[in-house]
Amino acid sequence: MNLHKITKFAAIILAVVSVLFLGLLMASSEDGADNKWITPLIYLSYIVLAICIGIVLIYVLKNLFSDSENLKKTLISVALFAGVLVVSYLLANGDDVKANGEVYSGSTPKLVGAGLNAFYILTVVALGTMVWAGFTKIKK
Repeated sequence: MNLHKITKFAAIILAVVSVLFLGLLMASSEDGADNKWITPLIYLSYIVLAICIGIVLIYVLKNLFSDSENLKKTLISVALFAGVLVVSYLLANGDDVKANGEVYSGSTPKLVGAGLNAFYILTVVALGTMVWAGFTKIKK
């Protein structure tokens, strides 16, 4: 039995179980805040999410390590992204921030600033790449 048939049967089983849980949830009383069918639905969604992430990771890593040129390009991209994050963190301001009557100090303002700086840097790089690609198309 190949993987396509296995995943198709697993998807059908999960769909039937989900419809069963949904029917039980809809048939239950609406007055109670502690509905006993919400917890199984949440656990089912966690299980499906974990299965999906596991399958994606397996195939991504399999394809990544099967081609050395692809692995090299991926490692270069990851290193450049990590470099952007390091530069963003170094440029971030870590001063105390007062908001909603609370004072935030320590690493929280620095991490927020680093995230914003990374967003700005990556936005400029993306816009520059689009402009560069447009100019090269016009030049041809």
